[in-house]
Amino acid sequence: MTETPSPARMHALSDETRATVDVVLDYARRRALYEDVPLDKPLTPRDLARLASGSITPAGIGARRAAALFENVLAPACVSTDHPGYLSFIPSAPTKASIAFDLIVSASAIYGGSWMEGSGAIFAENEVLHWLAGEFGLPAGAGGVFVQGGTIGNLSALVAARDAARRRNREAGHPDPARWVVVCSAEAHSSIASAAEVMDVDIAKAIPDAAGRLHGDAVAAALEVHGDAVFAVVATGGTTNFGIVDDIASIAAVTTERGVWLHIDGAYGLAAMLVDRTRLLFAGVEHADSVIVDPHKWLFAPFDACALLYRDPSIGLRAHTQKAEYLDTLTDAADWNPSDLGVQLTRRARGLPLWYSLATYGTDEYRAAITYGIDLARRIADEIESREGLSLVRDPQLSVVVFRRDGWTLADYQAWSERLLDDQHGFVVPSSHAGEPVLRFAIISPLTTFELLTSILDTLA
Repeated sequence: MTETPSPARMHALSDETRATVDVVLDYARRRALYEDVPLDKPLTPRDLARLASGSITPAGIGARRAAALFENVLAPACVSTDHPGYLSFIPSAPTKASIAFDLIVSASAIYGGSWMEGSGAIFAENEVLHWLAGEFGLPAGAGGVFVQGGTIGNLSALVAARDAARRRNREAGHPDPARWVVVCSAEAHSSIASAAEVMDVDIAKAIPDAAGRLHGDAVAAALEVHGDAVFAVVATGGTTNFGIVDDIASIAAVTTERGVWLHIDGAYGLAAMLVDRTRLLFAGVEHADSVIVDPHKWLFAPFDACALLYRDPSIGLRAHTQKAEYLDTLTDAADWNPSDLGVQLTRRARGLPLWYSLATYGTDEYRAAITYGIDLARRIADEIESREGLSLVRDPQLSVVVFRRDGWTLADYQAWSERLLDDQHGFVVPSSHAGEPVLRFAIISPLTTFELLTSILDTLA
């Protein structure tokens, strides 16, 4: 017999509620403590419709059936981004501490948008942001917010940059240009073009050198062409496709001289500043007006977290603080409200899992884990060069290795990639460079081994 609906049933502390929580926590515990994470693979819409339809009903199917459906059908249809063989795009490798604490963040119902409502959580997040700012060489007053991801981080920073340019024009009595322009590398991440589209501004793509690095002279040339219409220059601290770091120092020299906002998109690679021998690659970051780095990439946090830092947070506040009568009690105070620093008002305290993991393990463990990925990339790159029929496209700088199988077409790569996933050996999808199909290993997880990578190379023979 169906139970009569009750307004409080879903929230009441009852035997049913306790059983529901136990079911969820039991699965979460088992998934977090898997010794061998399954790689898994996607199912077709038809297969999922056959296996998983009908879960949303007037009376519900119950906690156990819903959890079983997820564990046995839906979850195996999702590729595990924390699997050591997940080497495509940019993987995820959250620490066990960060995974566990992410449950607490959700269970605690913390609103992370205002100091009034979430001061304890925001203080902890700011501890992490201040540590990162110090590692990047930013001044003591730097600060920011954890946003959803690199796309939102880049968009928020560029919105602040344009707002600052508009204010300068108004103060100087100058008109705004007919079209604002942001300068970036031709190899900049697609999120820069996405942000420009959202903002309805133009992009001027400066040409990097043959190794993929953007230099100050190319930026200066773009500034000569577009003049005062340029409100920001974006340099990349580790491109997604190759892991290449722009010549940030020479770019910073140009932007400083011209008084143009410098933003560093370090979503993937900026974490390598924690390693002494790669730190020099990022010289010039200390001059940036804004930077981003995604902890859900190479800082071993769960999805979804991007640390956005401003050299002068007051500029971000002026650009992003939302005005509304019901928000007056927040905006009239001098408190640190994270929602005033990005394009999102409502936010979860998404920086807390990283805070807990850092507090648990210490920063030395993070440096060691990042160093491991850099070392492994170098080692497997040397192995690729030694194998007949394989060659590097570019020498790796960080932990992305791009290579080719001589004579293969895109269809060959795609067929091989599908077999590799079908065999649950690895997840390596084709990429491309200058119109040529290529393969890439994006190495993040400290559980990815040289032996696993060489076994994948063996399948290319």
